Amino acid sequence: MKLSCFNRPGRLSFCAVLTAAILQSLSAGAQSASTYAAHRPLPRRANLILIVADGLGYGDLRCYGQKHFQTPELDRLAAGGIRFTSFYAGDAEVSPAFAALLLGRNPAHLRQSADLHAPLAANDATVAKVLKQSGYHTGYIGQWDLGDEGTSGAPWKQGFEEFAGYLGPRDVETAYADFMWRFAPGSVLDSTNGRRRDFIGKETIYANTGGRKTEYIPDLLTKAALNFIRNNQPDPFNNHRPFFLVLQYQIPGAGDPVVPSDAPYSEEPWPQPERNKAAAITRLDGYIGQLLEQLDKLGQASNTVVFFTSDTGPARGGGVDPAFLQSTGRFRGGRGDLYEGGLRAPLLVRWPGRIPAGQVSDLPHAAWDFLPTAADIALVNPPADLDGHSFVRALMGQKAASGRQFFYWRLDRGSAVEQAARQGGWKIIRTRPNEKWELYNLGADPGETQNVADKNPGVLARFERQLPKPQTARPSGL
Repeated sequence: MKLSCFNRPGRLSFCAVLTAAILQSLSAGAQSASTYAAHRPLPRRANLILIVADGLGYGDLRCYGQKHFQTPELDRLAAGGIRFTSFYAGDAEVSPAFAALLLGRNPAHLRQSADLHAPLAANDATVAKVLKQSGYHTGYIGQWDLGDEGTSGAPWKQGFEEFAGYLGPRDVETAYADFMWRFAPGSVLDSTNGRRRDFIGKETIYANTGGRKTEYIPDLLTKAALNFIRNNQPDPFNNHRPFFLVLQYQIPGAGDPVVPSDAPYSEEPWPQPERNKAAAITRLDGYIGQLLEQLDKLGQASNTVVFFTSDTGPARGGGVDPAFLQSTGRFRGGRGDLYEGGLRAPLLVRWPGRIPAGQVSDLPHAAWDFLPTAADIALVNPPADLDGHSFVRALMGQKAASGRQFFYWRLDRGSAVEQAARQGGWKIIRTRPNEKWELYNLGADPGETQNVADKNPGVLARFERQLPKPQTARPSGL
């Protein structure tokens, strides 16, 4: 019988990490056998872990050229699998970028935009729904920006069977919040009737009450992820049911990161916000090491596909300048820009024994390719009307189609619509409606410094024939 992933007899409870008082009101939740009869898994399908950083630049990892600080665990992840050098975020702003990642759609087909944080709709087919329906146990840990508890976009209404984190940026103002949202099905025992019910609500982190700074939230999220992996490993206790986990870190985030210490960069002659940013990324690197170690310890490394990426390019502000630590590498722009620095993101994927180690791929892919890829790995059919394409062949080191995808992004800011598209080595961008298109040859000019639109009218014409028409009104049904 399957029990709540954070509360299980004989296995450490995540609630114990938060507060003993809540632990007393929660007990092991049970789900009926009929639930699992409806979701009987196929044999030995791989677990899937998707780790998403917040505003981590293409150049913020050593394996992508970072020279000011080291990221040994992420470099180890890259060396053990494949590193993509032309992977793109779903958009240059957080909400549409994450929607693209979970829905397999590009910004032309999203309700979310740069100035509209719309919740996911009840009929949206998220990657979590697809995998849950095929028998996966699904969990989300971290910040969720696609609908609060009273909307159709709440994570537990979008296919995630368990949730621990925050429902938007205003939900957590510090890295030492004194609460965390939880959804734990069947985890509360009603003493009046002996029945179990779901827990949905804010769970107090007593160690941080009264302004205390005891539990650093990213540390706590990592503990939750380690417990989720241990409690949901596909063993006989779980009927060998595979799991899907999304782990989202607010690191390095926007502005000056809050960190327990700026070590090991305390003596660097950098502005304090830059020391804090480097320390936050080093801390993130350590979390990845803990997760990989947990998989090794449980014997699940070869049965788990780990994806690591970032939601967008790096953010400016709060004393942080992406150029100082060369967070975008050789690329132009950052979060909020449709130039490469705002869209190009790291992507590392590891699956020992299946994905050949030490690969580097420059084949372009985007966040909306994740859903069909995850479905491919899980041996299930994705929804039919996606913009994304599976890149499993590329993961396996097999020959894959080159340059066939048409990549499209848009940013809606009031009446202004910014657009960009890439096909093959060419990219166009327009920062205001009715302005002339800029055209760049990324193969020769990855920094987008030479606009060659006037010299290549035929290339521009080919792009314009494929572009979706900009919307003049907000999406319906909000």
